[in-house]
Amino acid sequence: MTIQFISAVNVNPSNELNRLGRAGIDLPFFTRYVNALEDAGFDYTLCAYASSFSDQFAIANQIVARSERVAPIVALRPNTIYPTVAAKALATLDQFGAGRAVVHFISGGSDAEQAREGDYLTKDQRYARTAEYIDIVRKVWTSTEPFDHEGEFYTFENFLSLVRPTHGTIPVSVGGSSAEAYRVGGSRGDIFGLWGEPLADTRAQIDAVNAQAAAAGRTDRPRIWVTFRPIIAATEELAWAKAERILGVLQQGGPSSFRSVLGGAAPQNVGSQRLLEIAGRGDVHDRALWTPTATATNAAGASTALVGTPETVAAAILDYVDLGADLISIRGYDNLNDLIDYGRHILPLVRQELAHREATGQRGPLQDEHPGAFAERTPA
Repeated sequence: MTIQFISAVNVNPSNELNRLGRAGIDLPFFTRYVNALEDAGFDYTLCAYASSFSDQFAIANQIVARSERVAPIVALRPNTIYPTVAAKALATLDQFGAGRAVVHFISGGSDAEQAREGDYLTKDQRYARTAEYIDIVRKVWTSTEPFDHEGEFYTFENFLSLVRPTHGTIPVSVGGSSAEAYRVGGSRGDIFGLWGEPLADTRAQIDAVNAQAAAAGRTDRPRIWVTFRPIIAATEELAWAKAERILGVLQQGGPSSFRSVLGGAAPQNVGSQRLLEIAGRGDVHDRALWTPTATATNAAGASTALVGTPETVAAAILDYVDLGADLISIRGYDNLNDLIDYGRHILPLVRQELAHREATGQRGPLQDEHPGAFAERTPA
């Protein structure tokens, strides 16, 4: 079984811990960051989107220009760019990257954030628009003759793109935790993205996505992407002490926090609501999932942590692999240094365990302890 790892890209040294709040691109830092992603062994890196962020297509093109292997995942809100234009931009990126482009569709989870760029559709309408958008971009990538389109949200005539993806198409990712997200992602997604929840909740979400895929008549299922914020150290005690220090900074907020970018009101999106509800059940779940970081940030984005030694965190990741996740997104709080640590200490452990399973047909010692063994842990 092949597991692939995702990170997220930073264009300057600002992060949630140093709270520098910088918006501009620091080219030497960005180049070092991309090189570090390659050196650490990450397969993908997310080019995130918010109304105030740098242009994600420009960032993605710079990634493929400065790397040989890592693939950019372009986060795309359908309200921001017409689908025929996006299809060409993605295919162009894919050609420059020799087939490395991925697109992640964000239908929009906050009315206020959508309104900042002139989008006033309801949530149901936004997901319906995403479904139509995906159908259009795929047709653009594959059509060899001009075609017309007349849909609920888009109408055009006699369109043909001469720009083709390297391998004929580009992987389409959809994320979310609502029934609408499951329906659109299950019916159309090559990949479906989830935030890090307890194992039982994650299993239920995967089942919901797969059920929608089956209802749509698919014989395959979307690959599952799960996101965590690991906090690691040489011992369990040091890891929990580090986690408490990070939590203290997050509770202070600051200009570089997602909460300040996306707003501090009660979240509208189901994913954030779920994380806050899970945090209300307890601080620690299963082997190492820690939720106070979600509460501290109002669950604005992927915000649950995995805490422990590299062995504990790798074992926790493998618990999700055993559920059916085959894309693991991990990004830290001290972004550059954390991704270097993950490449040294977490990715090799996960890959070694999976290689052992493939060679022997048996699980190795990394997961011998029961997944619930740390559930009652009181952080240091």
